[in-house]
Amino acid sequence: MIDYAKALELLLAQTCRLPAEVCALDEATGRVLARVVTSPIALPSFDHAAMDGYALSAAKPLPAGSEHAVYGSQAAGDVAGKAQHVDGEQDACEIMTGARLHEGLDAVVALERTECLGTHADGKPARIRLRDPLHAGDNVRYTGSDVAPGVEVMAAGRRIEAAQVMLLAALGISTLEVVRRPRVAIICTGKELQADATQPLAAERIHNSNGPYLCAALAAAGAQVLFCETVDDTAITFADALQRAIDASVDLVVSTGAVSMGRYDFVPETLRRFNVQLLFHKVAIRPGKPLLCAAMANGPLIIALPGTPMAVAAGMRFVVVPVMRAMTGQGSEHALFAVLDTPQQPKAGLRHFLRANLHQGSDGQLHATISNQQQPFRIRPFADADVWVVLPEDAGDCPAGARVEIVSLEADSPPRVRSSP
Repeated sequence: MIDYAKALELLLAQTCRLPAEVCALDEATGRVLARVVTSPIALPSFDHAAMDGYALSAAKPLPAGSEHAVYGSQAAGDVAGKAQHVDGEQDACEIMTGARLHEGLDAVVALERTECLGTHADGKPARIRLRDPLHAGDNVRYTGSDVAPGVEVMAAGRRIEAAQVMLLAALGISTLEVVRRPRVAIICTGKELQADATQPLAAERIHNSNGPYLCAALAAAGAQVLFCETVDDTAITFADALQRAIDASVDLVVSTGAVSMGRYDFVPETLRRFNVQLLFHKVAIRPGKPLLCAAMANGPLIIALPGTPMAVAAGMRFVVVPVMRAMTGQGSEHALFAVLDTPQQPKAGLRHFLRANLHQGSDGQLHATISNQQQPFRIRPFADADVWVVLPEDAGDCPAGARVEIVSLEADSPPRVRSSP
């Protein structure tokens, strides 16, 4: 049995970054950038009005009470011309938010900060008076004030979400180089598992929750799940499913069950017949100690998880997710911490992954309350949890008030914080 850090080190040493591919922007959400993105244009790409009002030349500040003739109107999307002079150097042009400033104009006075002194026959303003002084640059959005042309706007390894899509679209970027999604196969073992939830459940069987959970968690982490199969407790059916995964050119196989030391725990011996390189079997973690990982020459990585639901959930979050991040070039996640509200006495030598709720205390800090139902078969506390609390192998007794590491339940999702209890 090896410790968690060493196990992860061995596994990541066998993990290769996946190649890049071109992706349309409207399909890029959840994808990871393979290359740096630089801005092809300035943003904004021209000087324009920040609000409805009147554009003027204010190279010399215009005092409150000054009067100005209005010579035209400029809406967003109109082609800009040159400033006109009807009644002097400081004549105004009516302008709308987002409209390009006429050449020679450099300030905008808000509509509500003016007084209309007269109108044209068509009802449009003919003359205005300023209520406040006006200076060059007032209420103007300048070219490149958001993004200058040619600068880096996103680094390789950045996961694209809606906010990034907005910026990329504003820059006119329609395609991106992204890392190919990891291709994953899921194999759930156990003759007691019923995969079809639409059929009546036999007395001796249970619904397969591991398969749907892994499908959802892997998809959320950015994987392409090629197939999810449920096989019985025989080496031959597992071997057949594994061969199908290999033939499908998957990057990763995640299996559940049959990985410990019992009569029906056939996964270790079956993998040996495939001439894999066994990286480790049994890791000093709870839940999930019987975890096995192997590498196949010119084939997939294999992560064989124990079959109990929380061993699967912990294995997914703390073993599979780091592998997925390495495959896509995302790097390690940053640690978050909270104040422990429920004292713990973890077993020495094991890294514990505990389900907990999170709230903000009156002290302004995040506080973690660990569920007292940590048995690995219990699914409800996991569904009700906000975060994992991680207690390292040498944590010792952890009193209330101790600082502990917290990890979100799902990759790339912030932990949920509840209202104070």
